[in-house]
Amino acid sequence: MAYAHGHHESVLRSHAARTVADSAAYLVSSLSTGARILDVGAGPGTITVDLADRVFPGEVVGVDAAPDVVEIARATAGERTNVTFRAGDAYALDEPDASFDIVHAHQVLQHLARPVEALREFRRVAGPGGLVAVRDVDYGGVIWHPVIPALDEWLEIYHGVHRGSSGEPDAGRRLTSWAREAGFTRIEASASVWVFDTPDKRAWWGGMWADRVLASSFAGHARRLGLADDAMLQRISDAWREWAAHPDGWILLPHGEVLARW
Repeated sequence: MAYAHGHHESVLRSHAARTVADSAAYLVSSLSTGARILDVGAGPGTITVDLADRVFPGEVVGVDAAPDVVEIARATAGERTNVTFRAGDAYALDEPDASFDIVHAHQVLQHLARPVEALREFRRVAGPGGLVAVRDVDYGGVIWHPVIPALDEWLEIYHGVHRGSSGEPDAGRRLTSWAREAGFTRIEASASVWVFDTPDKRAWWGGMWADRVLASSFAGHARRLGLADDAMLQRISDAWREWAAHPDGWILLPHGEVLARW
């Protein structure tokens, strides 16, 4: 599994800010003390350790495809005794059948060439009594203000990079369909959004993307696929800083969510 954005500091800056409250609120009512959770695509581990705190003393295992990111996640865990991290493959999890109460994956399926196959693997590990919880953004529904033409170029390139790396940038709307194809029969679908509108939030999001379009693997893929040259990427980076500095700057990113059982 190749992650289109790579693990440049600008990418991990985004991932490391995520919590259960802003990225897995739809799952909170299903959490219980002592639950055993597998977090697939755990990244730097901030959501994973938040889950561990919420279900303590239940065991939480975080899995990520990138060994160097696993090391970062282990540092995030600190002295916690109920959370571990290891490298793993979303298509072939090194876990027994029906070994977890919940399998969680945030912003993972959008990056997989075979999301239904991954969901079947999540179902195997959760077992008949388990729950699979997935949340993914839908970039086809992203809206912002004010109008800055270079950000329209960014969104077009984003779709091209994602699909050129065998992912699906509009995954949010497809989660229910993928879950049904994977064999789930009881599916609760919901949606939520990220909004960045205050000066601090705009500076964080806009600054992150201003760096990301120049220095992360996203930039390399955009060049390789013939979607952008250095001048265009610089124009987009500048546009993100312009947006972040604008007093009326506002952006919304919609997410699909699914709680799946069978």
